[in-house]
Amino acid sequence: MKNLKIAIQKSGRLNEKSVQLLKNCGLDFENYKSSLITTVGNFPLEILFLRDDDIPGYVEQGIADLGIVGENIIDETESKVEYIKRLGFGKCTLKLAIPKDSSIQDIKDLNGKAIATSYPNILKNFLDDYQINADIRLISGSVEISPGLGLSDAICDIVSTGGTLKSNGLKPFADVKNSEAILVGRKGLEGNEILAELVQRIESVLLAKETKYVVLNVEKKNLPAITSLLHGVKSPTVVPLAEEGWVAVHTVITEDDFWDKINKLKAEGAQGIVVMPIEKIIL
Repeated sequence: MKNLKIAIQKSGRLNEKSVQLLKNCGLDFENYKSSLITTVGNFPLEILFLRDDDIPGYVEQGIADLGIVGENIIDETESKVEYIKRLGFGKCTLKLAIPKDSSIQDIKDLNGKAIATSYPNILKNFLDDYQINADIRLISGSVEISPGLGLSDAICDIVSTGGTLKSNGLKPFADVKNSEAILVGRKGLEGNEILAELVQRIESVLLAKETKYVVLNVEKKNLPAITSLLHGVKSPTVVPLAEEGWVAVHTVITEDDFWDKINKLKAEGAQGIVVMPIEKIIL
């Protein structure tokens, strides 16, 4: 079967985590820092390293079969690609921001104002929803400095922590779009066996990342109360201990759920609780 090609960022916000995801899927590849394309040694896949703005277009045109790219880039380029899997990393928000001393108080106050952005299509669609007519000014970089230079009254840009806004005298005003990394594909990949195998590997890695392997000791008399709190992949595994009347309970649980229930488990008699990371889960 012909190799599939997947495009990921050569550098930027999503590069490191995209590479790590593929390696966690057991894919063996090298030289991604110095090459634009590399072949996976143990899986029928080739990896292209591209500018993030180019990835959706390459996938739409079939130059690449798959891509890992931010949802914001897909929407901005208006590329016709198939969403395959949300990957849970690279999360950020495209926000409107204004100077701290701005007179703008309501979204309607943006009528007639100049807004600088690198995402004119997303911004226009957002403003159209509110029937706002603003002067959208395309700036390819350092959007946050434009109000200070008198180039705009507001900006629309990707915000992760808000530190850059604050350092430039800006404050968030409105959320335009939430974004995260998406695995996308070209049309016509339905039923492809290589894709199905890759998606299964990705899903196993993502599921493992969200869960922990938990082992705890408890007296048998308290076992029903403990197991009622633990909803793992299936039912917990219960193993007798050397000490009469005690068992060890093994299960898999989401980390958030575990921390929410830790005090309840202890209150029901759980002792010696051990929490371990999981590499992969195959359902």
